[in-house]
Amino acid sequence: MAGWHAVANPPKRAQRRSGGPGGTGGGVNLIRALIVLALFILATVLLLGAIHPTASTSSTGSPAVATPSTTTTTTRPVPTTTTIPAKRVPVMVANATTVPGAAAAVSAKLEPGGWDLLPPVDATAQLPTSSVYYLAGFEPEAKSIATTLGLPDSVVLPYTTSAPISSIGAAQVLVMVGPALADAAVAATTTTTAAH
Repeated sequence: MAGWHAVANPPKRAQRRSGGPGGTGGGVNLIRALIVLALFILATVLLLGAIHPTASTSSTGSPAVATPSTTTTTTRPVPTTTTIPAKRVPVMVANATTVPGAAAAVSAKLEPGGWDLLPPVDATAQLPTSSVYYLAGFEPEAKSIATTLGLPDSVVLPYTTSAPISSIGAAQVLVMVGPALADAAVAATTTTTAAH
């Protein structure tokens, strides 16, 4: 074997002190490991204490038990009293009777209120009573219009496509004129016209 030769006495390496399995620094590494372990345990306890609080103990030394509160609070939605200015609420009046000019007469009755009145139209069917329909967000205005016309709040309804009208167009409130309202509005218009 070329390049190999027997060595009778190999050089001695520096002796390690026995301080543990790792030699010189074994004791220091053990201390470091214990410190890291202690910090880990402390951090875990603090974290779990924040996530899952434990029951506190009372002055007698027994655990205090947290009891849920028996107070019940009931909140009711506060009705919105804000109304949109009349001039910004498009209103359509539809004649649902055989009385000619009823929708125009009711529109004339609403005109002093400053409503944005669309041209009066005829309904596609006759109705036995008057109704005031509104689109979402316009119920207070519809109630105001019903009051102006002497109609009860019970006739103020959310608009549905079952209302007998071909199109509501840009209207936000739709007044469907029934026979009693038509007769009263036409009579009032006739009386007002005759007085002038």
